[in-house]
Amino acid sequence: MSHSSTVCDNRRGDIQSEESIRLMVDSFYKNVRNDELIGPIFEDRIEDWEAHLPTMYQFWERLLFGTGEYNGNPFQKHLNLPVNKEHFTRWVELFVMTIDENFLGPKAEEAKSLANNIAGSFQLRMGISPEHGEWEGVQYSRS
Repeated sequence: MSHSSTVCDNRRGDIQSEESIRLMVDSFYKNVRNDELIGPIFEDRIEDWEAHLPTMYQFWERLLFGTGEYNGNPFQKHLNLPVNKEHFTRWVELFVMTIDENFLGPKAEEAKSLANNIAGSFQLRMGISPEHGEWEGVQYSRS
């Protein structure tokens, strides 16, 4: 029956509020912390998760809604991490998975595109060749 799929789709709304940003960030970092590849890197660098998460809420509120009080330098904080393209690819995979599990709508799609762009930008600035083939759905146009 199509009723069960309708119930599932209705349960996932778009990212529309500070509360949905918190759900997105909390769910994402739970997945990150449990990941065998990138979890140890985050656990090694983030000493106080209770202090880190509100910063991430502000970061994503700024990106998605133009609000929030984030004014940090995220690239600088990632510059000296022991990461390569596989780590960035996994980060994007976990981000997209988290969004798809919890949200459905234009802001959710925007968040996934922003995550792809952030990962690509960081890699290029760090001298890492991105694995573009792993990032389905992101197409750059010169027109």
